[in-house]
Formats: sequence, C-alpha cells, structure tokens
Amino acid sequence: MGVTAFPYPALHASHSGTWIAHDGETRAIGRGEAIRIAADTPVVLLNAPLIGQRLGYAELSGLDLLELFAFLKPAQFMVPTPKGLAAVTGLKMPADESAVAPFLLAAAKRLLAIPDGDWPEREGAWTAAQTLFRLRWPWAPLLADRVTRPLAAERWLFSRLPEWEEIAPRPMPRTIALAGNDVQERLARLTGDGRESRPGQRAYAGAAADAFAPRVARESPNLVLAEAGTGIGKTLGYLAPASLWAEQAQGAVWISTYTKALQRQLTYETMRLHPDPAVRKARVVTRKGRENYLCLLNLEDALQGGFAGRAAILAQLVARWAAYTADGDMVGGDLPGWLVTLFRRNGPAALTDRRGECVYAGCPHYRKCFIERAARNSVEADIVIANHALVMVNAARGRETATRPTRYVFDEGHHLFDAADGMFATALTGQEAIELRRWIVGPESGGRGRRRGLAARLSDVASYDEAGGRAIGDAVAAAQALVSDGWLSRLAESSPFGPLEALLGAVRGVVYARAEQAGDAGYGLETEIAEPPPALIEAAGPAAQALDALLRPLVTLGKRLEAVLAGAPDWMDGQARARIEGAIASLGWRAETVAAWLSLLARVGGPADADFVDWLAVDRIEGREFDIGLHRHWLDPTRPFAEVVLKPAHGALVTSATLTAGGDWNTAEARVGAPHLAMPPERFEAASPFDYAAQAEVLIVTDVKRGDQAALANAYARLIEAAGGGTLGLFTAIRRLRGVHAAIADRLARAGLPLHAQHVDPIDTGTLVDIFRDDPHASLLGTDALRDGVDVPGESLRLVVMEGVPWPKPSVLHAARRLAGGGSAYDDRIVRARLAQAFGRLIRSASDRGAFVLLSSAMPSRLLTAFPPGVEIARVPLDTAIARVRQRLSSDARLGHEAAPRPNGLTENARS
Repeated sequence: MGVTAFPYPALHASHSGTWIAHDGETRAIGRGEAIRIAADTPVVLLNAPLIGQRLGYAELSGLDLLELFAFLKPAQFMVPTPKGLAAVTGLKMPADESAVAPFLLAAAKRLLAIPDGDWPEREGAWTAAQTLFRLRWPWAPLLADRVTRPLAAERWLFSRLPEWEEIAPRPMPRTIALAGNDVQERLARLTGDGRESRPGQRAYAGAAADAFAPRVARESPNLVLAEAGTGIGKTLGYLAPASLWAEQAQGAVWISTYTKALQRQLTYETMRLHPDPAVRKARVVTRKGRENYLCLLNLEDALQGGFAGRAAILAQLVARWAAYTADGDMVGGDLPGWLVTLFRRNGPAALTDRRGECVYAGCPHYRKCFIERAARNSVEADIVIANHALVMVNAARGRETATRPTRYVFDEGHHLFDAADGMFATALTGQEAIELRRWIVGPESGGRGRRRGLAARLSDVASYDEAGGRAIGDAVAAAQALVSDGWLSRLAESSPFGPLEALLGAVRGVVYARAEQAGDAGYGLETEIAEPPPALIEAAGPAAQALDALLRPLVTLGKRLEAVLAGAPDWMDGQARARIEGAIASLGWRAETVAAWLSLLARVGGPADADFVDWLAVDRIEGREFDIGLHRHWLDPTRPFAEVVLKPAHGALVTSATLTAGGDWNTAEARVGAPHLAMPPERFEAASPFDYAAQAEVLIVTDVKRGDQAALANAYARLIEAAGGGTLGLFTAIRRLRGVHAAIADRLARAGLPLHAQHVDPIDTGTLVDIFRDDPHASLLGTDALRDGVDVPGESLRLVVMEGVPWPKPSVLHAARRLAGGGSAYDDRIVRARLAQAFGRLIRSASDRGAFVLLSSAMPSRLLTAFPPGVEIARVPLDTAIARVRQRLSSDARLGHEAAPRPNGLTENARS
C-alpha cells in the first residue's frame, strides 16, 4: 500500500496552521473546512483530543495513530508528537509543520506493516482485532487483512497471565552493623568504571549508613536527616548502604518518594545494582497504592459489556496492554499516560480499584491480581520503591502487619509534611459520604457493573454467623441516612433528604453567608467552624446520631468476622480466609473514618481542640459546586506520622536537596516529625558541586505591572523567544496560566517554538514533561506540580520563569499554621522553600547553563537567600532581562564561547 494510495486523508493542526494531505497533495486549510472534512471523512491524525482542541471541535475523532501504536506495541511508550512518531517508525522527522500531514500517512503505512514481520506482541492481536471490528474501531478494517488468524486458538489475557504462589512468611531481619569500608566498596561498585566516587557522595553514603544501625531503644529509630545538593548523587549514595543492609540483614528497605518522576529514576538507577533484568525484577519492586493498578475483575466486566462506545474500545486496548505489562500499573507504569486521555472521560477510572470494593480471594482472578502480586513481591524484595502516601497508609491500616518494614529512606523528604497532612486529615463531605454509602449498600439505580454491597460480598458469612448477618443488615439500613445521588441539586433547591444532607445544607448556608465576597471569582469558599449558628448546631445532632447508628454495626461486623476467622469453619479454605481478612481491614478503616466524622461533628457547638484546625467549605470550579463539607487537619501532621510510621521503625533516612530550604535545621526537623521522637536525629549536609555562580543567574524583572495580563503574556513570549524555547513557566493560578497560553501560543508557534501547558492541553502531566524533554525548542507552562516534579537536564530546560512571588494561598488552615509558626516568618520560609525548589529545576548537571526570571518587582530582598550562594541576582527592566537571557542562552554561549559584557542592572548577591 503506497502512501499515495492510502484510502484516507491525514489532518494536522497546530497553533501555526492546519493542513490536509491526500493522494500525494498537501494543502493548508481553514478551521471550518478542517472540521467539515473531519466530520464527513475518517482522517488520520495524531492525538485527536489535542487536534480537536486546536480546531475548537471537541468531538473530533478518526484514525488516531496513538491508538494504532497502543494496539500494535502494548506496554511500550512513544512521545506523542511527530518527532516521537518518527523515532518509533524510523522515518525522517518532518522538516516543518506543513510536512506533518503527509508524514502521518507514511507513519500509518509503516505501523501497519508491523504485523508482516517479527512481532513479539502478536499473540492475542487477532482476537482483539475481531472484537474491535465489531465495535467499529476505525483502524480495524485496515488491520483485518494484516493480522492473520492464528492456526491454534490464542491464549486470552486471563489464561496468559501467570499466577503468583503463596510463600512462607519472611523472618524478621537479622541484627547487623554495616562496616564503613563495605559501604564505600558498594558505592564504588555502583558508580562503576573503577572511578573514585565524589567526596560529597562518599560522605553522604557514610552518613546514610547510620540509619541502618541497630536500634538502641523502643520507639527510638535511628533518624538521619541528610541535605544533599543537586549533583551529589544521593540516589546511589543511599542505595549503597540500603542494598548492603538488605543483603546482610535479609530484610526489605522501603525507599519512598513524593513524585512519580523520582520513582522512575530510582527504577533506572537500580539497574546498576542488579544489571540482570530477572534478578532485578525479584530484588527490586515498585509498589503503589491499589488505585494505581488495573483491576482484572473490573476489566473483565468492561470487556463483557460493562463499557459501551469509545470506552469499550479503551477496554480492549487496555486488555492488550495487560497481557504484556510488567506490573499492571496504569498510573506512571508502562501504560502510556496518553492512552487514557485519548478517551477523555470514558472509563479509565472504572478499571482500577478506586472505591475499595476488592473482594480479595472471592475474585476469580485473585491469583493473577497485579495488586496482590506487587504486595507479595515486595515481601521478598530487597528494595521496595514506594511513595510517601502508600508508606503512611500501609503503616496506619495495611494488611501486611507481619512484614511491616523496619528501615525507610524518604527521598524528597521536604514533602513529608504535605503527604502527612493529606493522609491524616478528615473530611466529612458529600462526595466522601456518598462513596461510603455505595460501598455499604451497593447498586441502587440498576446501573451496569460489578459493584456489590456488603450483603452480597459477605453473603456466606451472613448465612453462617447470625450475629454477623444482623450487623450487615443494620449497617445497610443505617447507610440509608447517608448522602445519595442527586444531593447537590437537592441542596441547591433547599430540599435535603436525610440528616447528612440536612447537615451539608446548613454548612452550605454558613459558608455562603460568611465567606462569599463581592466580585468572587467562583472558586472554592471556606470559613471557620467557630461561632456556629443555631441552624448548623441543630443539624449536627441528627447527623451525629445517624453516624453513630452506622458505626456500631460496622464495629460489630468487624468483631464477628474476626470470630469467624478464629473459629475456622469447614468451608473456610485459604482463599475464603484471605477474603475475610481483606473485609476486616476494609471495615476497620471505614469504621475509623466514621469515628473521625463523629469527632469532627462534636466540634460544632463544642470546644475547639488545639491539636486540630477545623473549617467548613464549598468546593467549586468556575462557580460550579462539586462538593460541600466539614474538614479537619492536624495543626502539626508530623505528630501522627511520627507515631504511626517513625516510632515503629528501627531506622529512617530523610533526604532532599532542599531539606532546610526556607529555614534552618530546627525547621527541617519540625517538618519531618523529629521533635516527637525521644532521640534527636543526626544531621548531614553536603553542598552541591555545581558552580551555580558560573552556570546560572537570577533576574528579577521590575517593570511588569502586577495584574496586567497582557504585559505578563508579552513578557513570557519575549523571554521564551530570547531563550529559543527550553522554558519552564511556573504559575500560582490556573486562570493566569490559561490566559497567558491563549495569548502567546500562536505567536510562538509561528516562530517554531511549540508551547505546551498543564491544565490546557488534554494530555497528562507526565507526558507533557516527556514532550518537553524531547524537544529543546519546546516550552512548558504549569503550576505547583511542575515546581519540583520535573527532572530535565540539558538543553531542554534552560530558562525558568515564575509569574510572581509564590506566596501561600490564604486559607483557614494556613492562617492557623501561620499563627503557630511565627507569623510572617512562617510565610517567608514557605516562599524560600518554593523558590529553592523552582530554581532546582534549572541546573541538573555540571554542563547545564540557565537563567531564572521572576516577573515581580515586589520580591523582598530578605527572600533571596533561597538561591544558592554566589549566584548573581539582578533587578532589571524586562528589556534588560531579555537581552541577558539571549546572551546567556544563545547558541554561542551554550557552546562555551566568551560572552560579551552584560547590560547594566542593579545587582545584589543573595548572601553577601
């Protein structure tokens, strides 16, 4: 099939224009014509949601090359751009935007030729293609003659996946002391090539080893706080003692991160530890929360009619992936992040266990379950790569109590406070209450799916244990008082149904009365619970009675299940035991949730608790309400973190490049829970080896007026043009980000400088970073998630621009912590930390060069200590900043050529 003979045209749209290619001809067309053609004729395109957004035609669909790639090469990634497509097809990159459309036709031909050769993912393709043909997937007719019918029946997904096996419990780790020489030898082996490791890295590894020493007292872990500047090599620095201890003590070390980017980096670094993939798979396991993994039972339901339309096509493509995935991780694993975004809201969340309805051993796919496999693999592993949230959940209510880790490494340790703040918070909201009702009651509206309530999940227990059966019935009856479908509409009409909805209606009234201001932008509203009005107090009483009526049968049921386990009836085999153990764990944390709600309601009309911050909120997006409720956070969330995670541990290393950023060591200790332990922590500090003074500069622009959106957009455009792309733009408000992107994207595209944006492009954040990394001319705009979740060394990131000083957002919680933390000094610490994290994106290797630009004349000099010592800091007009950026980041400067004298500007050293 030649390119000119391809039966369909190809369509490409960017911020610089739109083109159509067909029958060997390529021409530029207008938006209206493009929409008409796409509506009438199947078109080949790359990333339909993105092209549809650029055309203003949200319903755009066609023969998306990303979907074809996902079918042909499941569990493989490609950057979803023409450059990425060229890399996986072996074709030459299009010379310019006008050449992309014919390139897409050539790429389609090259991809469709894959079945003609050696195709490792052939098994299952024919069966899936037949189903996709019936579902009218646009690519199916073109694949029909190419994916030939196998001679023998194919193994389908559920017969292809291997089963895990039960293993004996792992004994407790041995008590050993690491020898310093052994740690340094392990570090030398990891750094490789016989080269001497860096002095800072050697010292760091020695300090990290202290976290693995034997514990000397109960609830007194060996806590080491280690700040290692960028470039020290802290990953290998802690992997050396961690891997050595795991081998000698025969125990697992859990390495916890805050971002998925660092999890991926850690997975890569462990290749040095275990070069053999088979050995590495056994010794190193990545572990995430269960909501990240594909649920095979949910997938089976989707494949058997639970999904319809486009969602059914997604299910088939996910099934193709599931047969070849390494671990079943749908979020940050080997499922391309762009795949689910191609299907917009059609079903991705329904394929994971987000509602906590797992039936464990009652599931027909239990012994092939990705979640259970990860849990079992982590028991036998030496290194478990996890995240802060999972570590806390596992410690607080995990089922694996006998194999709880004794040694932790918390990388990105400056985020422990935030992770603990989310984990140990309480929220009695409509969304939380309706989820609990669904978990207990099950389906109420005849919807399709496998959702089952407590009575269905525990029917065998109910028939065996009369008291347990009564508890289930009582819980289901009490759950009727919880929020139900349509509650937001009823509250808007002042017609609540039941005591919980009446409570939320009263909350809504108080929030609008106290928090709404003239000219409100339509975002969330909140107010303190202090001095509650009579209506709220009156609504709290019946709501508390309803929750108490629910809590009692939940607790009773948990006790009855424990009694059934202890009695071990004849019908209870290993799988039934596992299912009941899982039910006990689920009941336990839901009972804890209801108890926390009751404690929160006691605050309404009652005394305040100095340990907590309580408030009422109406959550809105652009004026549309989506949740209402009462909230409670610990004033210091490191207290429960220290109690639940640190005290039971024997040792923990907390490390970061910015552990003390914004404050001093006392601040760092307070942010990780060290003051709540009996023994003080050890401190270690190693400065970055980078020459920041030569590699970077900080420019504070003095003439961009605050609140002037046009001036802000113009500044971003001119700076990106001066740098030739490679810019990370950071915003404190999504509204301003969108406004700047809308104003400058077309202009930059015409200059050959692609602009991508979080909260604008219909692409997940991880993929946006991959696109940004892959193209040194591209720029990326984003918010907090990109401030320290991006690791892009080299040419692709050479300029960081912040729209303004990143002051903390005013809120009830922030006001309380500010008051307790020293007032304005508390705000200053937060800003300095955020600036340090943002600057840390800029220089990631010894060869990097870059500039950091802050578009705010209101930047206080006292905050400039956030930047590394020696970095030149200048307050300059925008024109001067642009000239300096162009001078520093020009091709000649990046090649190390001598730079011309700098334009004049008022300069102040950060730590003079």
